[in-house]
Amino acid sequence: MEGSRPVKPGSSACLWLGLVSVAVAFLCTEARTTPSPLISPSNATCAGNSKCHEGIILPIWYPEDPSMGDKIARVIVYFVAMIYMFLGVSIIADRFMAAIEVITSQEREIVVKRPNGETTTTTIRVWNETVSNLTLMALGSSAPEIMLSVIEVCGHEFKSGDLGPSTIVGSAAFNMFVIIGLCVSVIPQGEVRKVKHLRVFFITAGWSIFAYIWLYMILAVFSPNVVQVWEGLLTLAFFPICVLLAWVADRRLLFYKFMHKKYRTDKHRGVIIETETERSKGIEMDGKMVNSHFMDGGAASNLIGLIESKEVDESRRDMIRILKDLKQKHPEKEMDQLVEMANYYALSHQQKSRAFYRIQATRMMTGAGNILKKHVAEQAKKSTSVQEVHVEEPEEYVSRIAFEPAVYQCLENCGAAILTISRKGGDINKTIYVDYKTEDGSANAGADYEFTEGTVVFKPGEMFKEINIGIIDDDIFEEDEHFFVRLSNLRVLETEDEVLSANSLPYPKAILGFPTVATVTILDDDHSGIFTFESSSVHVSESIGIMEVKVLRTSGARGTVIVPFRTVEGLAKGGGEDFEDTYGELEFKNDETCKVVHVKIIDDEEYEKNKNFFLELAEPRMVDMSLQKDVPDRKMTSDEEEARRIAEMGKPVLGEHSKLEVIIEESYEFKSTVDKLIKKTNLALVVGTNSWRDQFMEAITVSADEDEEDTGEERLPSCFDYVMHFLTVFWKVLFACVPPTDYLNGWACFVVSIIIIGLLTAVIGDLASHFGCTIGLKDSVTAVVFVALGTSVPDTFASKVSAVQDTYADASIGNVTGSNAVNVFLGIGVAWSVAAIYWHMQGKPFRVEAGSLAFSVTLFTIFAFLAISVLLYRRRAHIGGELGGPRGHRLATSAFFFGLWFLYILFSSLEAYCHIEGF
Repeated sequence: MEGSRPVKPGSSACLWLGLVSVAVAFLCTEARTTPSPLISPSNATCAGNSKCHEGIILPIWYPEDPSMGDKIARVIVYFVAMIYMFLGVSIIADRFMAAIEVITSQEREIVVKRPNGETTTTTIRVWNETVSNLTLMALGSSAPEIMLSVIEVCGHEFKSGDLGPSTIVGSAAFNMFVIIGLCVSVIPQGEVRKVKHLRVFFITAGWSIFAYIWLYMILAVFSPNVVQVWEGLLTLAFFPICVLLAWVADRRLLFYKFMHKKYRTDKHRGVIIETETERSKGIEMDGKMVNSHFMDGGAASNLIGLIESKEVDESRRDMIRILKDLKQKHPEKEMDQLVEMANYYALSHQQKSRAFYRIQATRMMTGAGNILKKHVAEQAKKSTSVQEVHVEEPEEYVSRIAFEPAVYQCLENCGAAILTISRKGGDINKTIYVDYKTEDGSANAGADYEFTEGTVVFKPGEMFKEINIGIIDDDIFEEDEHFFVRLSNLRVLETEDEVLSANSLPYPKAILGFPTVATVTILDDDHSGIFTFESSSVHVSESIGIMEVKVLRTSGARGTVIVPFRTVEGLAKGGGEDFEDTYGELEFKNDETCKVVHVKIIDDEEYEKNKNFFLELAEPRMVDMSLQKDVPDRKMTSDEEEARRIAEMGKPVLGEHSKLEVIIEESYEFKSTVDKLIKKTNLALVVGTNSWRDQFMEAITVSADEDEEDTGEERLPSCFDYVMHFLTVFWKVLFACVPPTDYLNGWACFVVSIIIIGLLTAVIGDLASHFGCTIGLKDSVTAVVFVALGTSVPDTFASKVSAVQDTYADASIGNVTGSNAVNVFLGIGVAWSVAAIYWHMQGKPFRVEAGSLAFSVTLFTIFAFLAISVLLYRRRAHIGGELGGPRGHRLATSAFFFGLWFLYILFSSLEAYCHIEGF
């Protein structure tokens, strides 16, 4: 219904999945009481797990054989405690992923040299994008499952258990079937999401399936029911091999160097990242075709510099486009508000990592609100508070006496120059005396101006005083001249009869300010004038709008003179592209010494603009032509010669700067705004923390869980937000003690978080085992149904958000397949390698019953092949992509994927209780 609050992302799906899980669990409980007599069980552990054993941390709850009522109570306690521990793991995993985001977002600057010899500085990521996704990102996403497997083996005297490995396989099934099935259906109607980097998807999907094929082979083929040392170590070694091959493909080494490659910039950040592309003829740089096939490392590095100006500008153009669009949509808003909106828009639409989506999902689920909106609002609040700090200037207790302004001009026939002296600050009720005196410059007292000296008295309340300097007029042509007027000997009237020097007071009550010397220029009026610009060139910002250029009339101002002018194109084009063509005539009246030419500059908001055009003055002409008429070609008398010479001397001419170069540059304010926005759009700044104070404030604050598209007024937290906040506030406050991500570039938070995750997963393992033995479920069934579901809920929310927000399906699908492979190589590889080495040193084999695990792995592998085949089929034109598409296809795909997960749980559980034959 329109206007109603939307359902929490994925909440209905997760509720449905939870109900299915509980139903399957009770079906399995019922199934274990009626074993099939027709099947000869090869699974040696068909009996239900009814006897509880001592946990790694939790002891046995005595008595061991409780009544039915006590058993139900224990089941409820264990189940609720397990859910609460899952919440704790999700929140500390939030801190863990924030540390990973900060670590993988580290950048450094490199200097690269262009073929023309110029050098440029480029920012590059320290971590390769593919390597970070397959190592730290996957580790953060799968940390609970990996830690559970390792802790279970190490905590139970290096004996194999069902909980850890079954959780890894069950989590992989949940990721592959439920998460992808959910992502298919949550795409908005009429939209599709396609995997952009299909090669990367094939690599991760291939490794994901191979990992579980390999797991089956070491359980049932190479050495059935025994894991040898080489098998465990090779399983662990597959992890760096997987990362290395992915890195080789990303860097185009070995056979990949014969494949074409290009570089792209991380949107809105300007960070160079190498990516794949289809073969093309090459990249044209500085008129040359550059092919990456034949480049060595140094040349490839320089290629980054060669295209930096092109690629980095693309991200800046995106930011500029965002600002322009927002200006058009919201012309009434101030620039600070537009910057805040642009920051949020850029953060919302830029490509995000798996870590960010995981953090966002967890915080929205636990009542911490939308981290993007909170971050942008906090940044706006900080900038506002910084601006308000210096709004009020400190009160001035000292009066300052100075000229205002410091430069004056007057015509030779003006009679007198009037200068203004001002008093600012201090006690205006005091009477102040200050002396003044004229000094010669190029003008001489008595010939060009009247020597003047005297005292100015500022009476109480007077802020301005004027003095007059007489100007002497003559009929002799001469250059413009100047003289000075200096202030000195400041005194303050303390009492009616006592005038004290300012320096003799205990503390100064009045001082001479700046400037204390005024310059007066006398403009000659016996010549028609020399017409010129103030300089040969001028730099203007493209945001100036209307540019004003002064044309000065010096060395005379007699008569009316016409001066033609026009604009001339340079690199900047007229006709409204960079500036409006301007031409016309300036009419200088008698005694008029300055005119202004107006040229409209077009603001197209380029980031780095440097174009020029010219403004030219043509030959000036007198309006009274009698002063310029030619004398007949005959011998002139001496008087006529003298008159002609004087007329020629008085003729208007162009000065030194008759052609002005106008250089249009980008708006400094606009450029700084774009630069500031680009720096702000680092997601590490959004998810990271600076201090423990920030972490504790965030931990105790409940915020509204707003949707990304919500642009309305700020909403209050809902009832759900308050409930989830109070349920998780203990974990939030506890984990606020983890070091902030700013410490040691995130590594301190990384180490402490993974230690805490290990402790919590140890408790979860004990709770899950006790829950299973109390209700009568085997550890393998408990792991597949409950533990896998609990550890994968944050990933479900993260994938759902990334599927909706991202343009492509890589983040929601590719990271699922990558983490599945990492689960096996690290979770099982580390645990089984340590245990195999330990038992080898004891002279005994490390036994791992294939049984249910081998069956689950085989079942998952078959279903995973079917799932990936369906995803590839969906890339056909009539559907358009792996996610979304026509309503019928998306519903059928989601139902198929959910059905695969349900069948996986059902068959795994039936095999565990020997109702169907396993291995």
